[in-house]
Amino acid sequence: MAQLEEKVRSFAEELFKIGAIKIGEYVTKMNIPTPIYIDLRLIVSFPKLIELVSDIMIEYLKQIPKFDIICGVPYAALPLASALSMKLNIPMVMRRKESKSYGMRKMIEGVYKEGDRCLIIEDVVTSGSSIIETLEDLNEVGIHCSHALILMDRQQGGTNNLIKEGVTMHSLLNMTHLLKYLREANYIDDSTVNKVTNYMLTTQVDLSSNSIPSLNRLKLPYEERIAYAKNNRAQELFKIMSEKRTNLCVAADVTKSDELISLANQTGPYICLFKTHIDILEDFNIDVVEALKKIAEKHNFLLFEDRKFSDIGKTVQMQYSNGMYKILSWANVVTAHSLAGAGMLDAIKHGNNGVFLLAEISTSGSIIDKNYTEKTVKLALQYPDLVTGIVCQNPLFTSEPGFIQLTPGVQLDVEGDGLGQKYNTPDVVIGNGADIAVVGRGITKSSEPNVAAEKYRSLLWGAYLKRIE
Repeated sequence: MAQLEEKVRSFAEELFKIGAIKIGEYVTKMNIPTPIYIDLRLIVSFPKLIELVSDIMIEYLKQIPKFDIICGVPYAALPLASALSMKLNIPMVMRRKESKSYGMRKMIEGVYKEGDRCLIIEDVVTSGSSIIETLEDLNEVGIHCSHALILMDRQQGGTNNLIKEGVTMHSLLNMTHLLKYLREANYIDDSTVNKVTNYMLTTQVDLSSNSIPSLNRLKLPYEERIAYAKNNRAQELFKIMSEKRTNLCVAADVTKSDELISLANQTGPYICLFKTHIDILEDFNIDVVEALKKIAEKHNFLLFEDRKFSDIGKTVQMQYSNGMYKILSWANVVTAHSLAGAGMLDAIKHGNNGVFLLAEISTSGSIIDKNYTEKTVKLALQYPDLVTGIVCQNPLFTSEPGFIQLTPGVQLDVEGDGLGQKYNTPDVVIGNGADIAVVGRGITKSSEPNVAAEKYRSLLWGAYLKRIE
């Protein structure tokens, strides 16, 4: 046992050395603020560490009843499950996070039979919700699971939550032992130990009582939401919005380059986003976007091409990167339909840019239904590092403060344009969850766009302050 404990101690210290354990202010998957963040996905880049941890796992298996197959919780635990499967020569199955849209649409991949006993492998457990989701999909195909082997137990309720589901959790490390080992190695001090220990005791998650701490983005100030955003452009937008005190996006639907540049100059001081349909310009040339980039830098706003990508991945990739508009080279964020699925998003995942996915539109008679909207939000949650936010009319994701709700169709004292476009007032759209409101003709058709932009900025910001208060 002493030899096993030394291996576990060594494992804990190695995790700290590779940066898999971070001390600071972070947020867990459950949207719970935490003074310690544990990212065991980094292990995949250290073969010797995988070797060490798989050896420790094999030692722990001596206290676990016999099993027929192994399943790693997607995605962080998959390398661990694979290593264990190969070392023990025991088959592995793989659970998908979403079913395929083609073929047999299975959630569980691999060879198995009804009645197989499965050991679930996970990296870090807070509430145990990811293991429970995996358990449900395995049970659905007749696979039985009563034990889970995990690397790190954060000691925040996961053990009890899993017991209620009939699963016994076995952990290589828990937070108490991790803090002990790191303190003895002088990687952390006593104040850190006390802070994290107190945090563990006061932040317990009971899934059965619906007591999961939840953050309502509608009540959080923009500056506080920066920490929750995984997409760089979302972080940048929150920062701009806070500093400039604006949640206004102008829709620059004009057909002449000079008019577009003039509009950017006049409205720039009052906006966070400048939205274009670059392909409606009758006199487009690449100098136009170079001018826009300089104006955006001067007035501190982002360029937003409302391209609404929706095609197979390769076509979207060429539309985004190539052609006369070269959108990738200048647009900070773009729009896309979710219709083409994950392949389309993979095709436009470049650099620091962001995507707004369209879940709802402000046109009467739209055939977008509730099912499409829900699937769009679900797809966005699978790409938090790429998706800046969601275009919608209603608060579809109140517990995801890192995403931005962008709502078009804002205008004062006008109900529609006779072509299906419906308009709402600033108070209505902000009250319905908009973080950024898009104003088009209310500004572009004004004789003084700068004055109109300042008016909308003031009204929208006032509505936002009212909402968070």
